[in-house]
Amino acid sequence: MKLIENHRGIIFNIQRYSIHDGPGIRTTVFLKGCPLRCWWCHNPEGQKKQPELLLLPEKCIGCGSCVSFCSRAPSSGSSPGKGDNSCRRCGDCAVACPSGAREKAGREVTAGEVLEEVLRDRAFYEESGGGVTFSGGEPLMQPHFLLQCLEACRERGLHTAVDTCGYASPGILREVAANTDLFLFDLKIIDEKRHRLYTGVSNRPVLENLRLLDELGAAVWVRVPLIPGITDGENLEQVAGFISSLRRVKRVHLLPYHRIGADKYRRLGREYRLRHLKEPAAQEVEEAAGIFREKGLEVKVGG
Repeated sequence: MKLIENHRGIIFNIQRYSIHDGPGIRTTVFLKGCPLRCWWCHNPEGQKKQPELLLLPEKCIGCGSCVSFCSRAPSSGSSPGKGDNSCRRCGDCAVACPSGAREKAGREVTAGEVLEEVLRDRAFYEESGGGVTFSGGEPLMQPHFLLQCLEACRERGLHTAVDTCGYASPGILREVAANTDLFLFDLKIIDEKRHRLYTGVSNRPVLENLRLLDELGAAVWVRVPLIPGITDGENLEQVAGFISSLRRVKRVHLLPYHRIGADKYRRLGREYRLRHLKEPAAQEVEEAAGIFREKGLEVKVGG
């Protein structure tokens, strides 16, 4: 595939000096759009494909700049996104907001523009054994753009990783596997009914795709979220059993639940379902890690 500079993708963040998204120091590029709706998602602004608006009402100074800027603002002068049914939360008004009360999540870029940004930290990648990670959202929802980014990175000798929920067509996964150095593969829940309940989709494609990557001999780190009352207990035994049945994939990263992204739901005007959930204690995390070690798997907490 040749790099097409005018093919555009939608990203919502580029995070530099990331140390939890693969080996070494990395730059993580977050692509918009995800087929899952995990209750514990800490990047809800990455779920929808299109750009959207995040509001911070406490920063609003009532200047009215957003109303003047927005072509859909009602004549009453109410602020877009605040009790206004005509607001599409597209985020265009964020350009006019002087106080930072409005933030647009999502912008169109080319693979060339992404490459230009990630190359700024090339010295860090080379010294630490790092590189570039494509995350989201779900990067496989923008396969052509993702492949162009991966090819651009490969041409510059950059190590690449793809952070995925595994919910994609096998054909796309095969093509991406031929163009990336590493997969960070999320494996959440083994029981299909419970997977549907907490993520909104079946886990059958996820399990089949993890088997496929194992058969292809792809480098894979399986990432397992530890969500109290949801992914722990018997589910961890099942997850450990599934991973241990694979021939080559043996590395697991256990990701304890945290509330870092909880406030984003308020800013997006959405409900956060786990607002009363507590983070697991250190002993609980260690006991969970022990379940995987008993299966002969290499386990790391975090990253």
